Amino acid sequence: MLLKELAASASPLNEQQVHKLTQVAAELSATQLAWVSGYFYGISQHGGAALAAPAPAAVAAPAGKLTIIYASQTGNAKGVAEELQAAASANGVAVSLFNAADFKVRNLKKETHVLIVASTNGEGEAPDDAIEFHKELKAGKAGKLDGLQYGVIGLGDSSYEFYCQTGKDFDEYLSKAGAKPLLARLDADVDYDAVCQSWIQESVALVKEALKSDAANDVSAAVVPLTAGATSLYNKKHPFTAELLTNQAIVGRDSDRDVRHFEISLEGSDLTYQPGDSLGVWFSNDEQLVDDLLAQTGVAADSKVIVDEQSVTIREALIHSYELTQGYASFVQSYSELTDAPKLRALVDDKAALREYCATHQILDIAREQQGALTAEQLQASLRRLTPRLYSIASSQAEVEEEVHLTVGVVRFEQDGFARSGGASSYLADRLAEGGQVRVFIEHNDNFRLPANDDTPVIMVGPGTGIAPFRAFMQERDARDASGKNWLFFGNPHFTQDFLYQLEWQRFVKSGLLNKISLAFSRDQQEKIYVQHKLREQGAEVYAWLEEGAHFYVCGDANKMAKDVHDALVDIVAEHGNKTIEQATEYVDALRAAKRYQRDVY
Repeated sequence: MLLKELAASASPLNEQQVHKLTQVAAELSATQLAWVSGYFYGISQHGGAALAAPAPAAVAAPAGKLTIIYASQTGNAKGVAEELQAAASANGVAVSLFNAADFKVRNLKKETHVLIVASTNGEGEAPDDAIEFHKELKAGKAGKLDGLQYGVIGLGDSSYEFYCQTGKDFDEYLSKAGAKPLLARLDADVDYDAVCQSWIQESVALVKEALKSDAANDVSAAVVPLTAGATSLYNKKHPFTAELLTNQAIVGRDSDRDVRHFEISLEGSDLTYQPGDSLGVWFSNDEQLVDDLLAQTGVAADSKVIVDEQSVTIREALIHSYELTQGYASFVQSYSELTDAPKLRALVDDKAALREYCATHQILDIAREQQGALTAEQLQASLRRLTPRLYSIASSQAEVEEEVHLTVGVVRFEQDGFARSGGASSYLADRLAEGGQVRVFIEHNDNFRLPANDDTPVIMVGPGTGIAPFRAFMQERDARDASGKNWLFFGNPHFTQDFLYQLEWQRFVKSGLLNKISLAFSRDQQEKIYVQHKLREQGAEVYAWLEEGAHFYVCGDANKMAKDVHDALVDIVAEHGNKTIEQATEYVDALRAAKRYQRDVY
């Protein structure tokens, strides 16, 4: 239970005592908190009489402690780091947890044992919260690290060229600085849970052995995970079964896109979120897709396989437990070996072509390259586990209370004459009726937050479904009576068909909450116009807002839009700030380091 909740519970403390206790606790480390806990317990066992503090010589100083650093774009690396922290605490290891954005590279020389969990962003780039940490470590700002032992988990997707690149970089830079690996780096693919759990157990055991201080272990055994904030019983591994309240199309009938507004009830979950967070959605695969895959591979639907130590039919396993709507290199390689498919064998040897192929082919499309005669076990072993999809939350709880809203573009396309659709998006849009149940969890994103100061101006760039978190931003700022200026850049193909939440934005403008709105409807004129063009057109005012202290946010497509917007931002700073490109890049990097330039891209 959080300290701030004590006064409202059956606690014997009054509000003033809770306030004092909160102030003291905020200044203590995890080890100090554990010591104080034991000290207070000792007082309670002696009739309330204060105990003499033990002399320093009587307490064995720990040989060191474990520091965990995470670099996370969507929250996966943070989640693994928190599991690592919990495992260390449970094993009596003194542990501290840091976001890479909050850890200074020069402090690495003060550490004895460091474990890093890092995802990779874009084309081998560090996540936004680790750009400065990555840059300084690469430049050797850490100095000599001969006294440091370390381990690295890299999270990534093997279908991408720069698989786990950030983790590989950290491993290389630490080694060059003289640090010694505690254990081999782990490069973990999309279905990372099982391999990460094994690595966590091994690394914690090695750290515990290396620290070799029973006294330190005794002191820190009571340390709990250091993350703060409201908690719920529900998370990624234990999702909440929620009710779908609303499924509403929010594009015109002649739009070539299918974009839906979903409203989901969180009643009874105690789940809380902030604008900028995401909702994780677990889904089931289309049964027809599963039946077609079984027919293509020659596997009997009632064949039994083991999933999570339970015996189920292969059909049930494919519906609920395995990834079928995304192509991935490991399946191409496995299926090519099982069926001796010549086209697939050739793709395995051409990494660039393989990536392009997987981006446009689902598992059934890959299997259609060669008729199979597989066993259920062979098919199961070729597939990777199903992972939930994350959607930027499009609502503020200050506005919608025990609901969460999503803005989802339903993935639909044709491949070789066959209709295809996205796994989670089509599940929500087509296979889950209003009133139906969906398993969800909150993925917190501390790298995409409104300014704490409500007077701060905000610039939001969110084309397409990237508009979602900015709807939440505006609801939140409205509820808080924030006085800071707000400017939205939004784009989509057509004004009449694709202006998402048009009436709401018009109300925000009319009320004065939204001070400026810049629209880019790319197909409404001969020349295509995108949000980056609108940014450049109004570059002088954009720069003026930045000089006033504005925070700059981008949400949406990472492959093209986010890069074009970034380039536009650098050029704007160079032109209107009378800077060279190098100086403008430093200015933008400083915005990012100060958390004034934040991105939620996918």
